Amino acid sequence: MKIELSYRGMLTIVGLLFAVWALTKLWPVILLVLISLVLMVGLLPYVEAMVRRGLPRTAAVLVLVFGILAVIVGLVSLMVPPLVTEAEAVRDNLPDSAREVEVFLQHFGVHIELQQKARDINWDEVISGSAAVNYGQRVLSTTISLITIVAMTAYLLADTPRLGAFIGQFIPMNSKDDAERLFYSITRVVGGYLRGQLITSLAIGIFTFALLRIVGVSNPLAFAVLAGLADVVPLVGALIATAPPAAAALQESSTQAVIVLAGLMLYQQFEDRILVPRVYGRTLNLPPLIVLIAVLAGAELLGVTGVLLALPLAAAARVGIDYVLEKRLVPINTEQQPSDDQPLMPADPVEEPLAPDIPASVRLRRPFRPRNPANDEAL
Repeated sequence: MKIELSYRGMLTIVGLLFAVWALTKLWPVILLVLISLVLMVGLLPYVEAMVRRGLPRTAAVLVLVFGILAVIVGLVSLMVPPLVTEAEAVRDNLPDSAREVEVFLQHFGVHIELQQKARDINWDEVISGSAAVNYGQRVLSTTISLITIVAMTAYLLADTPRLGAFIGQFIPMNSKDDAERLFYSITRVVGGYLRGQLITSLAIGIFTFALLRIVGVSNPLAFAVLAGLADVVPLVGALIATAPPAAAALQESSTQAVIVLAGLMLYQQFEDRILVPRVYGRTLNLPPLIVLIAVLAGAELLGVTGVLLALPLAAAARVGIDYVLEKRLVPINTEQQPSDDQPLMPADPVEEPLAPDIPASVRLRRPFRPRNPANDEAL
């Protein structure tokens, strides 16, 4: 069997191979751009709100970005030094804490030699020179990536109107309204996710601080900040928020450790079953199975970054799928013919009401023609 390729086919194959090669080489840069776009979409409503109140766009972006950076730096400064002290205390008291666990488990008929295993740990090998160098390199690389993301997000927020006008040049005129509505819906979903995440992080931080303060665990504020930051990570964030304070409580007594562990586990159930559905409402509208698949896929593809991006990207994809299905189903509904015994009733599609004013930065053409007649009269 002889296979012949035309000149155009050969160019297509070469172009695809080059695109795959470029994608693999530029993937770190593409990932930074993707993270910046997600942050831009989530923060855009806040910038637009400040612009509507008369603040220049550049000033609004600077206020928002530097405000967020100030909060992050403050939280890190509150969290890191006490946690380092606690980690050193856990290391020094690990054999005694292991003995406490042994005695506690013996009440249930479980006999495990934990104290001797704790004494056999060679901390010099765990914290070796090469490990410290690798850790320093990772910290430096992460810091550079974070600075790049912040700068890119700020530029995207400041140039959103021009970016929207530029993209609008490549969209057919009869599709611009749909594109604007789709982008507005994605902005609302991602922004709702960020607002909901902020609420749940504050809630678990306050609960952790109160619980540790009542039980008598040292440095409750640092562990509260850690719990709030860990809550951002789906699925495994609960383990990150629970294990360190439980280990610190174990330095005091096994009873305090059990109380802390049980309290945080009960709170996780409260958050998953009551708080999250009420906070997010119908914003994400993702089944639990889709959430699990999205998180696992993100972890497999991009590691921790993929886990953090899984839910907002899945929610944005859900908005896009709903839009495509609506566009495909509406013609079918409108073309249905009534039977002889049914009145002639047009099957108008039920659309989600659009906000009275779509921000100017979302508009893809100039001038913008609003859909709402009331807006026409106002203009």
